[in-house]
This record gives sequence, C-alpha cells and structure tokens, in this order.
Amino acid sequence: MPKRSGLGKGLDALIPAGKSTSSGDAGGVTQVAIDSIQRNPRQPREKFDIEELENLAASIREHGVIQPLIVSPGKGGVYTLIAGERRLQASRKAGFKTVPVVIRHATDQQLLELALIENVQREDLNAIEEAEAYQHLAKEFKMSHETIATRVGKNRSTIANTIRLLEASVAVKQALVNGQVTEGHARAMLTLSAKAQEALLNQVINLDLSVRQTETLARKYSGQKPASKKKAGKSADVNDVERRLRSSLGTKVALKHGKKGGTVTIYYYSDEELNSLLEKLT
Repeated sequence: MPKRSGLGKGLDALIPAGKSTSSGDAGGVTQVAIDSIQRNPRQPREKFDIEELENLAASIREHGVIQPLIVSPGKGGVYTLIAGERRLQASRKAGFKTVPVVIRHATDQQLLELALIENVQREDLNAIEEAEAYQHLAKEFKMSHETIATRVGKNRSTIANTIRLLEASVAVKQALVNGQVTEGHARAMLTLSAKAQEALLNQVINLDLSVRQTETLARKYSGQKPASKKKAGKSADVNDVERRLRSSLGTKVALKHGKKGGTVTIYYYSDEELNSLLEKLT
C-alpha cells in the first residue's frame, strides 16, 4: 500500500479552513516562536528515529521549513501543535527560533484525531501506538469503530483487529514494537494466557515461525485439537460464499454446507463489532 503524504481530507473535515485565524490572512501562514509551541498532549507517537530527525534538520538548515506546521492557539500566547512534530523537533535541532505555521482552533478530540490521521497516513506509528490511539478515541470520545475507520481511511474490521492487539501480553507487545513478530503473529497468540503467550513467543522468534505455524501451535497450547488431515477441503463454491460474506460483513465468517443444509458462523471480537453486525443484519 503506497504511503500517503499530508493530512489529505482529514484536516479540512475536522477543522474547516474558514474557522482558521492567523496574524495575516485567514488560513494564511505566519511565523511563530518555536519556544511558544508545546507538544500535542494527545500525540499517539512516542518515539522518533534520531537519524531521520538529523537528516530532516540538515534539510531544514539548507532549505528552511517548506511545509508549515499546524497549531491551535491557547492561553498566554502558547500554541498546541496539531501536525508537524518531526518538523518542529528538526527545526529545534537546526537552530531555528521561529517556524511557519497555520493557526487553527481545535478541541481535545480534534487534537487526537488530527495527530492520529497524520501519523497513520504517513505510516509513522507502530501497531501498539496505533491501537492505543484508536482505543482512546473509542473510550474517551465514544467514537464507534465505523467512525474511526472513516476518519483514518481504513476498514472497520482493521480498526477492531488493531485494538485487539492491546490484549496481548507485555512481552508480545514489545516484540511487536521491536519488529520481532508481525501483527498476524500477535493476533494468533491472543487466546492464550500471558505465560503461554510468552512461551510461544520464544518459539516464534527462535524458530522464525510463520503466522500459520504460530496459529497451529496456539491451538495446541490452548488445548484445541488440530483439524483432521483426512477431512475433505471446502469446495470452491463454499470458499467463494465465505469470501463474499467476509467482504460484506467485515469480519471472519465460516460456512458449513451439506446436502441437507448447513450453518453460517459469524465471528465478532467486541461489543462494538456485535452492534455493527446487528445493524447490518436487521
């Protein structure tokens, strides 16, 4: 999936340009002292690559800050950063005293949404930072997974699956952040206890197991019997129906079909997902 630059439609959808103010024309660019800009307290990203910041600082020394930062005015001449934290930090490293900004008024919810949109669109967040930001929007601001998905341009099922990663043990989450395992590996271990997750995690890392191998071992750890190898596979027609149902409902669906009928099993992983499914099915 190609990276998307900038905020796209996210910024204007949340804070229309007509509500902007600046020392120049409405919605225009003005210079603001770096020391008067505080970090967005709802910025989901915790760590920044030092080498990338140094490279950006070198570019800024030579060319200046080409893309203005976006800030929200506060009390006492202090501004809260909405978008452009890497540019702000790099400008400090470059020795700049002021930076170009566009001033916008934003609520606490908008501060989180805009910081999240910027980072997700630029693929700057790790999976756990992203999951924590989505959960914050859902819990503090009572946003549905559907609404969050619309804000960041992703599928609702992607939002739900990302939030589920927070159920992983501390060790698994750290391994995911470190790049030792993928999101698929982590999700395969979610049904296990923290101790079992850590035991399986060691095997995954030491043996360089695939996601499919991890899922098989996870079933063994949880006491589930592996599927019989003698059992005939599903027909192409059944697989096609399952695929269409998954696409329509946005979640895992299992279909068992026989001569006298069958069953359809629809999976959900949160109350939010259940409510969404009920709305689609009723």
